[in-house]
Amino acid sequence: MSASEPRAPRPASDSVQLFSAHSDDYARFRPTYPEPLFAWLAHQCTSTDLALDLAAGNGQASLPLTRHFRQVLACDASPQQLSAERCWPGVQRFVAEAEQLPLKPAQLDLLVVAQALHWFATPEFFAQARLALKPDGLFCAWCYSLLQITPALDDIIQQLYATTLAGYWPDGRASVDAGYRDIQLPFAGIETPAFALEAQWNLHQLTGYLRTWSAVKKWQRVNGEDPVARLEPQLAAAWGQPDRQRRIRWPLHFLTGYPNR
Repeated sequence: MSASEPRAPRPASDSVQLFSAHSDDYARFRPTYPEPLFAWLAHQCTSTDLALDLAAGNGQASLPLTRHFRQVLACDASPQQLSAERCWPGVQRFVAEAEQLPLKPAQLDLLVVAQALHWFATPEFFAQARLALKPDGLFCAWCYSLLQITPALDDIIQQLYATTLAGYWPDGRASVDAGYRDIQLPFAGIETPAFALEAQWNLHQLTGYLRTWSAVKKWQRVNGEDPVARLEPQLAAAWGQPDRQRRIRWPLHFLTGYPNR
């Protein structure tokens, strides 16, 4: 990484503030990405010297990349997110806005954006990505929306997502619901294999995850109570024994390509 001239920091966006406020919960309760995804990404790269995980959060994509790239950078606009997990072996962390990356031109072999492109899918960002990537450098952004468990549990979670939290989701969330089909890459895309997140969780882990949603945090801040707590009796009835492990699945949706080819 190469430092650029210092710029005055911009006020933290609403989404950054929401995630920063509960960064430890985000680290504990968010699902992890499938290892075959990172192996596939490395295989698409001409060289595997340097990868950047942009909007890295608590490092869910950064740490797996270290198994495939010689050096990994993790960038986020939230210092709290980057410090939530203290041990990041093999990862160099720094705080910056997506549209103001302090990187040298043609430095990156890979730039990934996991569950965050909808916050900054602007021409300015894509210009930064193109500048930072090598001529054969790969760009890959992905998102996942609602989890899938059982029809009964899915209906309750849908009620929370679409009814209780209506009007509390940040504007960019509509792109996640669309599986990023509404974001137009300013370069040709390539086909990405079908990958999904999967986990075996108990009821406590599920409710912990739901409480990491940005709209849940905003609803709680505005109304002074926990919207997930309202649904816990219904969730418990549909779940069964609280310690029972259930399979959770989130399909992934991708935008992938080589900006400089």
